Amino acid sequence: MRIAIINGHVIDPHNDVNEKKNLYIQDGKIIHVGNSLDGFQSDVTIDADKLIISPGFVDLCARLREPGLEHKGTIESETRAAAASGITSLCVPPDTNPVIDTPAVVELIHQRNQDAGFIRVYPLAALTRGLAGEHLSEMAHLKAAGCVGVSNMLHPMLNPQVLRRAMEYAASVDMTVFLYPQDVGLANKGCAHEGVVSTRLGLAGIPEAAETQAVANFLMLVEQTGTRVHFAHLSTARAVQMIGRAKYDGLDITADVAAHQLHLTEMDIGYFNSQCHVRPPLRTQRDRDALRHAVAVAQIEAICSDHQPHDVDAKLAPFAETEPGISALETLLPLSLRLVNDGILKLPEMIDRLSTTPAEILGINAGHLSVDAPADICIFDPNAHWTLKPENMLSHGHNTPFANWEFQGKVITTICKGEIVFSQK
Repeated sequence: MRIAIINGHVIDPHNDVNEKKNLYIQDGKIIHVGNSLDGFQSDVTIDADKLIISPGFVDLCARLREPGLEHKGTIESETRAAAASGITSLCVPPDTNPVIDTPAVVELIHQRNQDAGFIRVYPLAALTRGLAGEHLSEMAHLKAAGCVGVSNMLHPMLNPQVLRRAMEYAASVDMTVFLYPQDVGLANKGCAHEGVVSTRLGLAGIPEAAETQAVANFLMLVEQTGTRVHFAHLSTARAVQMIGRAKYDGLDITADVAAHQLHLTEMDIGYFNSQCHVRPPLRTQRDRDALRHAVAVAQIEAICSDHQPHDVDAKLAPFAETEPGISALETLLPLSLRLVNDGILKLPEMIDRLSTTPAEILGINAGHLSVDAPADICIFDPNAHWTLKPENMLSHGHNTPFANWEFQGKVITTICKGEIVFSQK
């Protein structure tokens, strides 16, 4: 398909572009960015007047629920929702069922995604077999099958020697280790931030130390092994401070934060609002403000959705017994744009946190609008006002604490691999 996108405002942080330009696509690639291209005959012409043209967003963590939990979502349903949210590449954690610890599971995910035909999906491989924390996975084979990194998610690795060997193995095959810092002993099956709100509501608390203790342990091993590490889903001011210091000292680490952690706090739990049951838990306003500042100064380089769709029943039990997580694909852009409206980020910086830097973290050719780059593009209206209605969400999961929130910023068209995969009617 030959596509011409005209009259739009192009923002490409990778190439330091922030001005009105035309963009032309042919054979799945960008062939020209600039003034009109003489002799180009398009199959489709998109007038992007008053719209922003940016690289397609790259989501560092989104559970698609397939294989294993298809009643909560499928690769087809969730990648369709991602396309409608401007996301053209997303990373799938390894805690599927079966776990992503064999090339066969990687091939299954790739085949199902190819059948769906919306966006690009990149699996993370399990760091240990079955995520059991005992035996190392075959990382070299999993990398050859298409995995972009390794992780044990929130599954504990009780033997630090196994973690050290796993990190050394990952370094030897040039794979990034994605770490989710939570000390399982200190978390102690808690469900909310340990503080005033959890005490008032009688909920078991997860202390700040559950995250900071894990970060400290991981940082010591990073220093020992020289492994390239990405810290995912930070939630506390102290953890941000520790990682900032480690970067200053020269460690090869990056970090991300889930979009909802930049807006919600423990106070939003209110009277047992199970839609605010997330892991890591919503922390204090001080923590939230520290996360915002870290994103602003690129101490936290990426914003992700941490998408976890659930069926209705998963959120209907008493708070502590509900399943944690938010259906978050469709709020990734509007929540990030709120940071722009609040003066935390400039628009090019927001796009960098959503696309350019996440692509660099994954090591994929995405997040930029260079000539000959894959045509993965998001066109959005930064001024469109709309209200989130759960029943209108494309994801199978309608579990969101942002129901009936008024948002500003809406995706108009998403292009992936040079094909229009979403267009606002």
